[in-house]
Amino acid sequence: MGRIAVTGSVAFDTIMEFGGRFGDFILPDKTNELNVAFLVERLEKRRGGTAANIVFSLALLGERPLLCAAVGGGDFVDYAAALEAEGVDASTVLTCDDISTATAFITTDRDGNQITAFYPGAMARAAGVDLSKLPDVSEVVVGADDAEAMALHVEQARALNARLVFVPAQQIPAMADEVLRHGLEEAWLVGGNDYEFEMIRERTGLSIADLSSARLVAVTRGAAGSELHSPDGVAVIPTAPISEAVDPTGAGDAYVAGVIAGFRSGASPDVAGRIGSLAAAYVVEQHGPQHHRFDAASFRERYAAAFGFPLDLRSEDWG
Repeated sequence: MGRIAVTGSVAFDTIMEFGGRFGDFILPDKTNELNVAFLVERLEKRRGGTAANIVFSLALLGERPLLCAAVGGGDFVDYAAALEAEGVDASTVLTCDDISTATAFITTDRDGNQITAFYPGAMARAAGVDLSKLPDVSEVVVGADDAEAMALHVEQARALNARLVFVPAQQIPAMADEVLRHGLEEAWLVGGNDYEFEMIRERTGLSIADLSSARLVAVTRGAAGSELHSPDGVAVIPTAPISEAVDPTGAGDAYVAGVIAGFRSGASPDVAGRIGSLAAAYVVEQHGPQHHRFDAASFRERYAAAFGFPLDLRSEDWG
């Protein structure tokens, strides 16, 4: 089996924690003149971005993923070294020396709801990331990125005859209808949370049932667990027990990484979804999307404890 090429954002995240609930401060009948401020109780700067988060967890899961993203020249050196130390291949990034890496400003309330502001920086040049000459690629992940780049990478995945994992996430509103629909149609696997799939339905008219008639659809529902829809039916996936819910940032990216790694190792949808669920649980227990750690043995042990049966995959050296 070939390598996984992962496109999408690489960013520095400024994470702020608000001890109240956004809903208590936002009046539904006044959203046309919204003016609110949240006094945050914690602020941290971390490494993040959809593509970087996904490759980080894929590497922990035993893969050697290719990071295919646009980054700044002066501020990515240490970030690249940290990713490569975990097993990520960062040799495929596009370095833009005259601009900084993207930066996200994320505020999370006590219920895990998030409000995000995003400066794209180098990500605006992601259309310059060329997948067409990458050797031995069997899966391409198209995550939230510059909209033009996402359209291009969907086409390049097709030209490579690679399985497309389409995770448009925050970029759903920015994509043209035809580009969004084309990515959905080309996908082997579509991933997102329930809110994002509702946006997709409103934009394209395609429901989860419509999408899953010809492909895999991974739907996360926060504390309610997740579902893997396929032409063969729906696998309902429980959440993995956690010691403490600390920070949800990046949990969805880890879930996607776990599902991909599971399917590449011969897992059924029931098992692949649980691998994703457990990978996400590790993230939720830490501050930041790339602070979790595990090895194959500890992952297998926790999987059995969480779900009541051992992790059974065709690949004996998985993880």
